[in-house]
Amino acid sequence: MTTVSRDIFNSCIKIHKTLGPGLFEIVYKQCLAYELQKLGHDVDVEVLLPVSYETLDFENGYKADLLVNKKIIIELKSVDKLSAVHKAQLLTYLKLSNYPLGFLINFGETLVKDGFHRFANGEEANGM
Repeated sequence: MTTVSRDIFNSCIKIHKTLGPGLFEIVYKQCLAYELQKLGHDVDVEVLLPVSYETLDFENGYKADLLVNKKIIIELKSVDKLSAVHKAQLLTYLKLSNYPLGFLINFGETLVKDGFHRFANGEEANGM
């Protein structure tokens, strides 16, 4: 497990143990950004990223919840269970941005570790 992956995972566990499930996504987003910044990571919140389609360019094509160290997209949810569309959303973000690593994290789970998914190079990756 890389240091940044470990920091993301451990920060999620800490936040979830403290606050529990059931809050709005924005609460977890701000707390995770705060925790990662305390650990020395560069974190941008709600980053607008461009999309190009043929000759059209959209400066603000989509919004990533968190961008860590200018290379890792984190998409947060606070729902009972993740659906296939949530995973597809992150995979699309990774494809469009050319960032190789992303995390889909659901704070709505009873245990946040059950809602923690890592994607590398366009596929869900086992382990950190």
